[in-house]
Amino acid sequence: MSTLIRDLENAISHLTGQPFHSRQQHSVGGGCINEAFVLGDGEQRFFVKTNRARLHHMFVAEAEGLRALAAGMRVPEVIADGVSGDTAWLVLEWLDMGDNPEPAAMGEALARVHRVTTPQFGWHIDNTIGSTPQSNTWHDDWVSFWREERLEPQFALAARNGCRFGKDADLLLERLPVFFHDYLPQPSLLHGDLWSGNAAGLPDGTPVIFDPACYFGDRECDLAMTELFGGFGPRFMAAYHASWAIDPGYRVRKTLYNLYHIVNHVNLFGGGYTSQARSMLAQLLAETRG
Repeated sequence: MSTLIRDLENAISHLTGQPFHSRQQHSVGGGCINEAFVLGDGEQRFFVKTNRARLHHMFVAEAEGLRALAAGMRVPEVIADGVSGDTAWLVLEWLDMGDNPEPAAMGEALARVHRVTTPQFGWHIDNTIGSTPQSNTWHDDWVSFWREERLEPQFALAARNGCRFGKDADLLLERLPVFFHDYLPQPSLLHGDLWSGNAAGLPDGTPVIFDPACYFGDRECDLAMTELFGGFGPRFMAAYHASWAIDPGYRVRKTLYNLYHIVNHVNLFGGGYTSQARSMLAQLLAETRG
């Protein structure tokens, strides 16, 4: 038996209070960053994610995010995390999930999550967006948070990678207050990476979210990302809006918030995302000239 499996069995036994000796192990999709597999003993099953030991901090931050999100929405329960030799690991509850959450229930549940608040914008630890480091230093002011902790680091990383957005990026950073002249966000607990691939439904339709990049920020950030790569449909948005009305300025600000993710995709994957980012920049600058 490998050291990793033995350590996983010991951690599961200790944290659940029930002896666990694995008989079944099979690989499952873990995304493009981690390896993942299911560990079972015939009665219990657990979802295990692994990566290099030096990246254990990513699993610590993920576990913190899942525990926070559980205050308003169903998430896989965190069982344990740790390091075995050169492998970091995270053990989560196994859930039988389908492809799509029930849209209205998803909207209502996300509004509940967003009502969890705190006095400042940020998070008590840094985490990652994909595999890119994400700084969550606390700020009293939302505009300064979005400028200094989100857009500036992505533009700087893009420049180091040979993709410069030049004066357009500088102008946008300078003009950020324009998008908030009649809108004052409150710090809401955010999933932080809420595209359709990070949500699913239980057999009864109950929505489940996972793979978070949590922080406290403008709730529109989560809403914007739900529209970026597929989304959850009009019933989701209608249910969210009925639970907590969406400000009319969201129509413009969603591009500002999704720019962060598209520039991150430039940094992670390059290719066609560069032209998409430039187009979004031009669209946003046009809004500031009105």
